[in-house]
Amino acid sequence: MDIGVVLQTDPPASEVVRLMKAADERGFTYGWTFDSVVLWQEPFVIYSQILAATKNLTVGPMVTNPSTRDWSVTASLFATLNDMFGNRTVCGMGRGDSARRVIGQKPASLATVRESMHVIKELAEGREVEHHGTPVRIPWVRNGKLPMWMAAYGPKALQLVGEHADGFILQTADPAITRWTIGSVRAAAEAAGRDPASITMCVAAPAYVGEDIPHQRDQLRWFGGMVGNHVADLVARYGDSGPVPHELTDYIKGRQEYDYSHHGKAGNPSTDFVPDQIVDRFCLVGPESAHIERLQELKELGVDQFSLYLMHDQRDETLDAYGKIIEKL
Repeated sequence: MDIGVVLQTDPPASEVVRLMKAADERGFTYGWTFDSVVLWQEPFVIYSQILAATKNLTVGPMVTNPSTRDWSVTASLFATLNDMFGNRTVCGMGRGDSARRVIGQKPASLATVRESMHVIKELAEGREVEHHGTPVRIPWVRNGKLPMWMAAYGPKALQLVGEHADGFILQTADPAITRWTIGSVRAAAEAAGRDPASITMCVAAPAYVGEDIPHQRDQLRWFGGMVGNHVADLVARYGDSGPVPHELTDYIKGRQEYDYSHHGKAGNPSTDFVPDQIVDRFCLVGPESAHIERLQELKELGVDQFSLYLMHDQRDETLDAYGKIIEKL
């Protein structure tokens, strides 16, 4: 199982680069960041520094969206980094939550996500594609490669992953939800005539190694609020008794307003509705043995990569702990 790390691009960017370098030195193989350029700094500028400072990391957004940059711009950004550093990027794509909502826009439609993934991948890999009704090709791309992964929770999005994406990103480490979503992606791939094994399965969630579980829960409760934004959209679409598992939907019944100024941060006041059991299910908490046990369970469910969100007060200590865990997996 590959292990990755996910950071926000909080200033100073040098600290993001330092943590990514530390992860690289400890055996991590993927370095991801948020992509919400009002709340945090522009990630693609920082990716260049990360790639220059590391040897083994594959770098990309978890996740970008189809709407805040023209697709030709996104493709050229990836292609430029790949030309400079040797095809060490990956594109995580989603509909856009904070990046869209903080500028007064709704998340993109799944149809737009599907088309954007196709156009961006074709351009970044040097092929001609129709964009804005015009044939477009980036002429300087040579031997470009851009795996296109997609984040999803709901049935239609999971179907889209299975039909079109190179990888699947699930932002929760709950085993029951992992089993259902991976099964849905694989079924959609088979129905589309694709090999399900060709789709990389990635679970991303916060991880905090230690004995003080109450403190860990308080530090990671923000994640249930972040996931809850997406779940609220699913409940609005499918209802409480729809096809989405209750393990994912029941906990948001007490959810009210959400303040994006605290998005993805420990102590987020908009996440008081998230109970301890959701933190324990969605995240990895407790001593090293508990993390290894959950990682092994996820691996048995078909997870190829676990990427840990590092938004809490023990970032360096968690990187050190996971360096030791990597050696034992």
